[in-house]
Amino acid sequence: MATIHPIRREEETPDEEPSLELHARAMDNLRFIRETMERAGSFTAVSGWGQVVIGVTGFLAAWLASQQGSPELWLATWMLAAVVSVAIGVLTTAMKARAARMPLLSGPGRKFMLSLAPPLVAGAVLTAVLFHAGSVTLLPGMWMLLFGVGILTAGAFSVPAVPVMGLIFMALGTVALVSPASWGNAYMAVGFGGLHVVFGTLIARRYGG
Repeated sequence: MATIHPIRREEETPDEEPSLELHARAMDNLRFIRETMERAGSFTAVSGWGQVVIGVTGFLAAWLASQQGSPELWLATWMLAAVVSVAIGVLTTAMKARAARMPLLSGPGRKFMLSLAPPLVAGAVLTAVLFHAGSVTLLPGMWMLLFGVGILTAGAFSVPAVPVMGLIFMALGTVALVSPASWGNAYMAVGFGGLHVVFGTLIARRYGG
């Protein structure tokens, strides 16, 4: 009697091509989701060209302040420059946010503002205290140091160039505090003038204005 041998089927090799295609598609989707979340969590409406205009204002203020003959007029010059700069910053940022349809007072924009405000308020309080105490020479270093703190903390919710600018402001303010008092206006020109122009141009070119 003939022996019947069971028919053995060849082992099927898994089709790896569809699996690799699905994996690549999944990675693309994850990358898209991550980039979308990063954009949603960053305040990108900081106006680079607005920062450039603020820098020009800083240069002009440094020159005008150096021409003043009394501490009161010197302080008034810088206070006027600060008011003008804030107005420019708010207006140009609002315009950029509106063009990008980005909310200014909610989400990342709100976090940016809330992080920036406390160091600026502290700077205003210390300005009054130091001026009343006759320590006017400490003001340039203190202003740049606290402004840098505000920009650094607020920059955590903005584009990478912003916190870098904050760090440089902090370093410049620290150096100014231990430098001769006569260098104050020069440091202010470098900080509130030069840094705003350089980083404003960088932001404008990389992040759309």
